[in-house]
Amino acid sequence: MIPILCASALSGCAADYLNHYDSVTLAAGDSQKYNSLAQTVDPFNPASRNTHIEGDGARAAAVAHSYKFPPPPPPPPAITVNVGGAGVTTGQ
Repeated sequence: MIPILCASALSGCAADYLNHYDSVTLAAGDSQKYNSLAQTVDPFNPASRNTHIEGDGARAAAVAHSYKFPPPPPPPPAITVNVGGAGVTTGQ
């Protein structure tokens, strides 16, 4: 019973230790960029304030209608099947 308690106590410490290791990660070296963005007063693009979006309502409605009710597919091409021996030579 005591070895099980010791093992469980040590495994809890190991899990915490493994979460705090020193190595190179994908986020390494971004501290200067993060600090500059954190201190930026307005980090958004100035064009993001433009709420007047150019567009044609009738055209947008037509596009939405074409998505809702797609046009029927084109008919398949006509296939001609010749049955019989018309025009076949026997080679004699």
